[in-house]
Amino acid sequence: MDINEMLKEIPDLSGKPAVALETTVLTHGMPYPQNVACALACEEEIRKAGAEPYTIGIINGKIRIGLTKDEIEALGQNHSAIKVSRKDIPYCLTEGLTGSTTVAATMILANLAHIKIFATGGIGGVHRGFNETMDVSTDLGEFGKTDVNVICAGPKAILDIPRTMEYLETQGVPVIGYQTETLPLFYTRSSKYKLDIHASSALDVAKMIHVGDKLNLHQGSLIVNPIPEEYSLDPTWMEEKIEEALTMMEKDNIHGKRVTPYLLDKLVGLTNGKSLESNISLIKNNAYVAGLIAKELVKLD
Repeated sequence: MDINEMLKEIPDLSGKPAVALETTVLTHGMPYPQNVACALACEEEIRKAGAEPYTIGIINGKIRIGLTKDEIEALGQNHSAIKVSRKDIPYCLTEGLTGSTTVAATMILANLAHIKIFATGGIGGVHRGFNETMDVSTDLGEFGKTDVNVICAGPKAILDIPRTMEYLETQGVPVIGYQTETLPLFYTRSSKYKLDIHASSALDVAKMIHVGDKLNLHQGSLIVNPIPEEYSLDPTWMEEKIEEALTMMEKDNIHGKRVTPYLLDKLVGLTNGKSLESNISLIKNNAYVAGLIAKELVKLD
């Protein structure tokens, strides 16, 4: 592997309305074939918004910025793909492995291609039971040092939300509510957690990102976009299901990077598929909003 040659192959997407998409949802977030259908639908939503999608992954030890339809299909059926976060990137490249990228890894690779906007479902954060496990997603730390802006439906509801928000505050990461004054919690549109920063339009968000770039802040922002109302689930009911899934996880002794995929999978069964329907809906919605923001940001740059 010649890393210099590999880096030369990464496209420079400066000045283009580009939107990055992650691939962990393909390998660890959803079952096949819904995972592939969702990934392709997200690309189409970005195009509808007037922007260009770039699904990111590592294929046989090579960074791929913009997977083909066939590559997305193959990755969606690949049960041995590594879940790649920041620490795993050099290993995956040097060993010639295939991996799907988490939020953190996608931010890093998108930044190499000068992609400013990235759409995902929900971010990782501080996990429940932190005092015992010290489990904090690498996603959170990435916002403070990588200049990519992430649109999501809020932190995943399985997390410790107050600690997650406090961590972002400590990192100085702006959490921007897109047409909302409260923090959406992935499966639900709103919560008791008030947001300090709001934006009523894609242009408003783009302006904030543009100013941050001009000030050389060299960090990302988190844009939280509520799930479409018709797919929003009752928060009390969802909390009951999450507690059930957490009990199952503790019994099965699940730790580390296996936690989120495990819980999301269990919730599909516990909610009779409603959590999966909501997950697909919110990811597609985020992709569309990301496309709108990317289109406006290019005009400002």
